[in-house]
Order: sequence, then structure tokens, then C-alpha cells
Amino acid sequence: MTQKYAVVLAAGQGTRMKSKLYKVLHPVCGKPMVQHVVDQLNKLELDELISVVGFGAEKVQDQLGDKSHYVVQKEQLGTGHAVQQAEDILANKEGVTIVACGDTPLLTKETLQNMMNHHIETGAKATILTAHAEDPTGYGRIIRGGNGQVERIVEQKDASEDEQAVQEINTGTYCFDNKELFESLQNVSNDNAQGEYYLPDVIQILQSQGEVISAYQTTDFSESLGVNDRVALSQAEKMMKQRINETHMRNGVSIIDPENTYIGPDVTFGQDVTVYPGSIIDGDSYIEDDAIIGPHSNITQCNVGEATVIKQSVATNSKIGARVQIGPFAHIRPDSDLGNDVKIGNFVEVKKAGFGDGSKASHLSYIGDANVGTGVNIGCGTITVNYDGHNKFLTTIEDDAFIGCNSNLVAPVTVGKGAYVAAGSTINQDVPAEALSIARSRQTNKEGYATKFQNKKD
Repeated sequence: MTQKYAVVLAAGQGTRMKSKLYKVLHPVCGKPMVQHVVDQLNKLELDELISVVGFGAEKVQDQLGDKSHYVVQKEQLGTGHAVQQAEDILANKEGVTIVACGDTPLLTKETLQNMMNHHIETGAKATILTAHAEDPTGYGRIIRGGNGQVERIVEQKDASEDEQAVQEINTGTYCFDNKELFESLQNVSNDNAQGEYYLPDVIQILQSQGEVISAYQTTDFSESLGVNDRVALSQAEKMMKQRINETHMRNGVSIIDPENTYIGPDVTFGQDVTVYPGSIIDGDSYIEDDAIIGPHSNITQCNVGEATVIKQSVATNSKIGARVQIGPFAHIRPDSDLGNDVKIGNFVEVKKAGFGDGSKASHLSYIGDANVGTGVNIGCGTITVNYDGHNKFLTTIEDDAFIGCNSNLVAPVTVGKGAYVAAGSTINQDVPAEALSIARSRQTNKEGYATKFQNKKD
């Protein structure tokens, strides 16, 4: 079986981005560009993946973690020099190596696999990933011979009029015989205007030795896009968004307005989910069958159960059960766990709280650091008072309890099973099961007071 390797070029500073953020860490649909590239390559079941890092090396390593090995390009001396940094790891190994740039987020596993297969089938020592460009201006042109093999790559500035008319362009992604790659890199010269060592020179070296040079043309021109500035970043975002949304729609998701719906690359859906305009769903979120998201909801890293509805609301890092009603204008903060048939209504904030099946907080409440049982009703304006300025404390509301409007539950406190808390109460002691707790001042009416007060003003 052929050994498979990959080298990701991620060492450039990206000055044209005009940003404090290292270029390959700029996100496309919520995921850093280099993460897109590495994730697609790792789907090929590689024997080794190496990222060449330079500027911002630690941040790139923090992002990719154990999905890659790393080598450092201390000086930015060109793409050929960057690949050479992986020599100690790869140089003497038999197999095939893909070289890809960390700023090409639209590359797909399918294209990379097809390029590698084509490389092996043709017996090539180098294969270039190409694309058809309606307007090839600025790209290197692929010049093929009569037998269909690649004769050379001609840069725009060096191309003749006939060569400039060629629409097959070099995407900057390659597949090499691994040993030939590192042997040829020893012969690459920096005798050029930039004084750099260029990876495409390996193609010319192999060709001069009579080796087969092949090209595989992707059917999707968008995969050729390399992001060097904010304009290209926005183009990549638009293309990725369209690709993601179309994939989900073809798999049974109704996206009412794809142009105004933003779904991350790692989101998964069941069937017959409906997503309304203005919604953002990202992270590793999973939206189960028949759920309705939006309009204008933001879901991050959540599991959303079957037939749940989330309208004009925000939910983050939480588990949400089936047939749950959320919103409008609710906020489900991290580490919340909502059971089935729960209702979290308008202007309710839930944080690090569990709600049992059938419980509800219908409006204008804050429930934080709490365990809420099943069948609980939490009235309007209820607050779990969980923070004393130094520490957070837990509120427990047991099954079938009823919390009246405008109640303050001062944690740590427990409201027992089936207990009632009267409206307007401030509860700072446990309430026994089945009890009614009233914690408010007795009403006093002062007859005639308003008239006397008005007379004093006059």
C-alpha cells in the first residue's frame, strides 16, 4: 500500500491582510483557514501530516493541536525552502506527498483524493492541481503537450499572447513522489528577483530529467482560491457558505434564504429541519429532525432535539431536548441542559442550569447555576440569586414546584417537590416539599395618604 504524506505551508505572515491575526488563522465560516485545509487532508488517512509554521507558530499549533506535526521555517525564503523544513521527517520515505497552502480553505477531500489517485495511476513524479478559469489573469498557465502531459508552467508576466489565452491555471497545490521531491529540492536555486527558493522549480527539474509530469483539473474553480487579503477572504466566505448551504439543502434541510443563513462546516442536521433567515449555526452543532431555527437565531456548539423551535434567540455550548420552545429573545448560555418539552420564553436567560422535562420559564427570568426538576413552573421575573461577589451557589427546584412571579431564590437554597413560592417572595431558606412559602412584607394601606401628599405639593 502506498504511504501518504502531506505538507501544509503555513509560515507566511500575510502582510496584505493588514491584521494582528496570523493570516492562516483568519476564519472562513467560523473555522480558521488552515484548519479547513488540515481537516480535509486528514480525511485521506495520511501516514504523516506536517505543518510548516513561522510567524504565529504557537497560535497555529494551539489551533491544530495533535492533528498535525510541526516544523518551523525561521526565515521566509520561499515555498521550496518551506517544504525543505520537513526534510528530516520525510526525506527518505517511500510514498506520495501532497503539498498544500494553509490559505486555500476551499480545497476538498474529494479533489485531493482524486489528484492523488490520478498521480499514482499516471506514474507521475509530480502532479499539479489545476482549474479552468474564465478569467485566468494573474495565474500561472498550464501548458500541455500533444500527449496531454504538462510541458511547463508559465507565469502571467512570462506568457506569450497564445499562452495567456490558456484557461487552465496552476492552483498551487501539488502531489509528488516523496523521495523525488526532497532530492529535487536540493537542486532548486534562489537565482531570481526575490532571492527565494520556489517549489514550482521542482517541476522543471523533474521534467528535465525526463520524468512524467501530470495535471489533475478540479471541476470547481473555487478550490483554487488562495486568500491573501480581506477581499479574497470575503470571497472565500461567500463560496464556502454557498457550498455548505447547498449540501444541506440537497440532504433534506429547508433553508428559506440561503444568502442570509450562515452554517459552519462542522454542523450536522437531521431531516426536515427548517432554518429561517438571519440565523447562524456553527461549531459541532447537531440539529435533529423537524427542528425550526430562526429567524435570527445564533446556535453555537449545541445539540438541538427533534421538533424543537428556537426563535430570535442565542444558544451556546448546551444540550437542548426534543419539542422545546425557546424565544423569542431568550439566551441559553454555556453548560445548560434542557430536557424534553421545556419552554424558555421571551427575555429568559439560562446559564449552567438543568431543566427537567416539561418545565417552563415563560418570560423575563434569570435561571443560573440551578437544577430545575420536571414539571416546574417558574413565574415571570424570577431570579436565582447565585453570586455573592466571590462564589457561585446552586439553586435546586424539585419536581412540580411552582415559583410565583418576581421571586428571588437566594442560593444555596432548595425548593422542595410540589412546593409553592408566593409571588414577590425572597427565599433564602429551604422550602419543604408541598409547602407554601411567603417571604414578603405584609401589605399596609394608608387611607387618604395620596390626597395629603398632593395637597403638600400644591
